[in-house]
Amino acid sequence: MNNQQQKWMYLIILSVVWGSSFILMKKALLGVTPIQLGALRMIFTAIFLLSVAASSIRKIQKKHWKYISLTALAGTFIPGFLFAFAITSIDSAIVSILNSLTPFNTLIIGASVFGFSFKKRQFYGILIGLIGTLILILKGANLHPDQNYWYAILIIIASVGYAINANMIKKYLYDLDALAITTGNFLLLLFPAIIVLVCTNFFNEFVFDKKGLVSLGYLLILSIVGTGVAKTIYNKLVQISTPVFSSSVTYLIPIVAIFWGALDGETLSLIQILGGFVILLGVYLVNKRK
Repeated sequence: MNNQQQKWMYLIILSVVWGSSFILMKKALLGVTPIQLGALRMIFTAIFLLSVAASSIRKIQKKHWKYISLTALAGTFIPGFLFAFAITSIDSAIVSILNSLTPFNTLIIGASVFGFSFKKRQFYGILIGLIGTLILILKGANLHPDQNYWYAILIIIASVGYAINANMIKKYLYDLDALAITTGNFLLLLFPAIIVLVCTNFFNEFVFDKKGLVSLGYLLILSIVGTGVAKTIYNKLVQISTPVFSSSVTYLIPIVAIFWGALDGETLSLIQILGGFVILLGVYLVNKRK
């Protein structure tokens, strides 16, 4: 399988896995708080990776650790908590669509900070995508007055973190094994996540009843498949393609997330669906070769 085939395969796999992550977070939050969800997700993922791929850490050289730390912070630690809080106030399907801002932020940050070039057409694509996002937020606020759409800001901040992460991997960690990057990230996050979890008084307040255990079950799936395995695939995808192409997975994620959201009783208006198509048009322009 050549790189072209491989990168599209990775993109499809990630869209299915990460598209399912939003509903898993929503279900997990029935038994834990947002901060506990973020911390437990990192702890479970770290334990999983260290148990199956600890040897990969030996591949990390001294020059890599600075960027491993920065990508762990921008690409996992901060977004992990922001998404958990956002889903408490906005439907999971909407959160997944808002996450589609990631390719736009990747392009902007890549050009302004990391020196990657972009074309005028891609800039127009960014503007169109932002219009689609604005439609989505404003209509959602009218359709669901009980939901706090100010939490959309958290997703925008998270998408900036993802953009920094993708560009940094491409520029500074291109020569390091993808599994080593992921394992290194979560090795560094393990102890901060434990400290955060302890500060939430989780061990005294968590109830190990059926509801609590089901919540932990969703968290385990989210951590092992949706974070540990998926992050490794994503890091590899960034290395064999481009940051913008890799982050384009966020445009496919809503298709899966909306499916799960509909099964869970979430609703979308025609205007919001239109906003989603406007975002996809922006994506098309950003990723169009000619």
